[in-house]
Amino acid sequence: MSGITFNAQTPICLLDASIYIFRYYFSLPDNWFSDEGYPSAAVHGYSQFLLNFLRTQKPAKMAACFDESLSSCFRNEIYPDYKSSRELPDEALAFQLNACREVTEILGVPSYSSSVYEADDLLGSLLTHLQASDEHNSDPSAIAILTRDKDLGQLILREQDFLWDYVTPVKQERMARADIHQKFGVWPEQLVDYLGLVGDAVDDIPGVPGVGAKTAQALLQWGGDIENIFGQIDAIEKLPFRGAKTLGQKLEDNLELLVMSRSLAQIITDADMGLDDNSLTRKRPDAEAFDDFCRRMGFGAPIGKSFNLLMEHL
Repeated sequence: MSGITFNAQTPICLLDASIYIFRYYFSLPDNWFSDEGYPSAAVHGYSQFLLNFLRTQKPAKMAACFDESLSSCFRNEIYPDYKSSRELPDEALAFQLNACREVTEILGVPSYSSSVYEADDLLGSLLTHLQASDEHNSDPSAIAILTRDKDLGQLILREQDFLWDYVTPVKQERMARADIHQKFGVWPEQLVDYLGLVGDAVDDIPGVPGVGAKTAQALLQWGGDIENIFGQIDAIEKLPFRGAKTLGQKLEDNLELLVMSRSLAQIITDADMGLDDNSLTRKRPDAEAFDDFCRRMGFGAPIGKSFNLLMEHL
């Protein structure tokens, strides 16, 4: 990190880039257009967000993960209807997604994507790599996943790590282990089983028919995990909550669906990404490339001022 000033108090940051791209895609008017005539508002919003984050937070290590497996993810082989309700990006949106990856790299942030794994899997694999590198450290580094996707909470297995929905220094939300437990009624290590039971309509994960959030919470609070629950399934009918009498049979009848739903919800943490000790090291932004990028995207002077402010703080 020669020549770059960073904040030792800022955690290692893993950016779920698509979440922020879509935040600006759906909120900003089409006031900017690229040389090719494509709208570039999402690129503008995302670029400003990243510039401001790097300037104010000064992370020593950071990486961004992008989704490019929207129709080729390994989960589609397990369940063809996985995320089937989502429309694939049209040409104009695909242009903006690619442009956001380009500006991320111009600003010196290592970027990752895969045609097989989703961004969540890459984030999980990066986090596991970092934890393994830090396991013998008496004061291990905190890791923050920049995201709005609460399902990534299953990765928050250490007290110092957290989900970080960052917009500005005054508009942000952090979710550590206790916050995830408060949100879902289960601990992060139980979240995969929880999603296997209730499903996830956003991702078209079916879950077990008739099992809702409160039932799943009560079941996991009692049994701990799916394996232990099935080990004492005959005892479920005596539990003191509504529907317990028929729940055990319901789980047995839908075991195959439960196992599949759980496998869809589980984030991969060992994707082969060719990582080494420098994989998350920020580089100095490329001023010439950024000027050319802004010209091609149709951006005006304000974003150039944001870039200059960033460079002044390096």
